[in-house]
Amino acid sequence: MKQDPATTASKRMGSHPHFLTTIIDLPTPATEIAEDLLQLDGSPVIDYTHFSLALSRSRKFARWVGWNIDGAHMQLLPRTGINFTTDPRIPAEDQAGNDLYANNRLDRGHLARRADLTWGPDTEAAQANKDSFTFTNITPQMEDFNQSRQAGIWGRLENALYEDVEIDDLRASVFAGPVLRDEDQRYRGYQLPSEYWKIILFEQDGLLTARAFLLTQNLDQLQVLMALDEFRVYQVTVTEVEERTGLVFPGSVHDADDLVLNQSGARSPIGETSEIAW
Repeated sequence: MKQDPATTASKRMGSHPHFLTTIIDLPTPATEIAEDLLQLDGSPVIDYTHFSLALSRSRKFARWVGWNIDGAHMQLLPRTGINFTTDPRIPAEDQAGNDLYANNRLDRGHLARRADLTWGPDTEAAQANKDSFTFTNITPQMEDFNQSRQAGIWGRLENALYEDVEIDDLRASVFAGPVLRDEDQRYRGYQLPSEYWKIILFEQDGLLTARAFLLTQNLDQLQVLMALDEFRVYQVTVTEVEERTGLVFPGSVHDADDLVLNQSGARSPIGETSEIAW
């Protein structure tokens, strides 16, 4: 008998706090954000294959997405034939769907990277591949987003980590999401985020390291063609991410954020992945 997709999806294993040697709990929201999170089966955490997220009911985008990467068991799977889809467990009116993206220059941008999720046994990797195209894991990005030099760095952060750092067991955990502000630009009944954040966690010789990044995206291209270099990637602290998002990360993540950044003046954006301080 064919399984109901909602029932099948509800049994999937999401982001796991014990994936690394150090326990990494999920972020907790400030009170006003907590009240805005969609509840599924009494929980604000929605699980998919290899990733979990919390969804803003007012904005219809994820507040955060958390996922695990098992580089030793990664599979290169095609995206051919996989369509973007709403989550059948969640009311359609609580998700930003095709009505936002049709007939404009907005791309459907993955928060949890598809390439990060396709690991494990064949059926598991294939399900993660499909799950990554759920609209709850998608946010609007300008069509030039992935072509710009700075945004290209954003998409290569995890790759740069694996290229530059000897990671224990080739395993990493990531949190990411949009910065949702009251003043975000309105379009088709939605407010479009103009900044994104990401925190990458990995272990070297059993010691956890956390590195945080912020992407500032100019969305004025919906009205006026702007230069591609309006995209900027900055290396920031976990505390700065908290201040921008209203999320609180566990003590283990703060303890692992040992990078000392220059806070006294203007900081330069990252121009090449070689400039990242791991």
